[in-house]
Amino acid sequence: MITQPAQLLELVAWTKSAEAIALDTEFFWERTYYPRLGLIQLAISGDECHLIDPLALEDLRPLGELLANRGVVKIFHDAGQDLAILCRATGTAAQNIFDTRLAAGFADLPSTLSLASLARELLAIDLVKNETRSDWLRRPLSAEQLAYASDDVRYLHALRLSLLNRIAEPKVKAWLYEELALYNNPHLYISDGSSRYQRLRSAARLPPAGLAILKRLFDWREETARASDKPRGHIIPDAALLAIAHQPPTDIPALRHLGLSSQAISRYGGAIVTLCAELGAETSATPEVVEAAEEKPWRLSAREKAIYQRLQDMIRLKSGILGIDPGLIGNSDDLRAVARFLADGALPAANSRQFSGWRLTFLEDFFHHNV
Repeated sequence: MITQPAQLLELVAWTKSAEAIALDTEFFWERTYYPRLGLIQLAISGDECHLIDPLALEDLRPLGELLANRGVVKIFHDAGQDLAILCRATGTAAQNIFDTRLAAGFADLPSTLSLASLARELLAIDLVKNETRSDWLRRPLSAEQLAYASDDVRYLHALRLSLLNRIAEPKVKAWLYEELALYNNPHLYISDGSSRYQRLRSAARLPPAGLAILKRLFDWREETARASDKPRGHIIPDAALLAIAHQPPTDIPALRHLGLSSQAISRYGGAIVTLCAELGAETSATPEVVEAAEEKPWRLSAREKAIYQRLQDMIRLKSGILGIDPGLIGNSDDLRAVARFLADGALPAANSRQFSGWRLTFLEDFFHHNV
């Protein structure tokens, strides 16, 4: 257990020469905007695990130096959330990531497997997961918690090697590393919340003025939640923000019919009414340009549906041959958007992954025969 600054410095110095380290975090996240980091696990090998206590260490920047060291592979399982937590705790974005959950999808396994399922599948080891919901901010930690925390990293080295050995096709391994390299950019797993409003299915049906209000409301809630360190939904839930955007209130009583609790109205009602009034005046003079949430193609035309079905069939067949999880190519909405583009020339979303990188290579033969 690393509880002293000198111990942390010694550990970081020792691991700088390692080929790879395995990492995980334990945290508590129920009543705060940011998760409360309770423990950091670091394994140099399956037999050498260290538990770093962030409650005892005020400065975790030395660990950040290790995370940023491109010469050391950092192995995680389902890396995104751990990377975001460690970036905030150390002030540094990790580099050279290997995610065993993602890698499974390139190794003829589902890319959604839990750590326990993957360990059982590849190592015939049954991990005990009884401490998942335990209090990681409590001290001292119990023997069961310590064993659970160590097990979450001690097998990651073996899983990485096993997964890489399962990938026989060189181009598939290259695709895996291309996808893993995206983790070097923290924007992949850290969001400022500015585009969250676009995920609401009903947002696309709002008029421009209503969409501008919804965006501003989401920005305001993000700032409020961050400043008060409360979950977004504890400020005002998404459904209420959407209702406000549909019917912008002109006074406090109007909020009572839009799904807000009395407590929320008491705390935030004045700010919401003022925001809506100010934005209403602005948009009437110079309408704010807001990127609309993409309308999801729930209903396809007959031609689009035929292309969509052929695309699904091709992905299943080619993925089976190459040993790739078909879900890595795209979800149903992604593939519907591709079908619409091929059928009608409808431009895909700016962030569509199917038109660049290894996914484009995977799909290019299909594109050539269907454009």
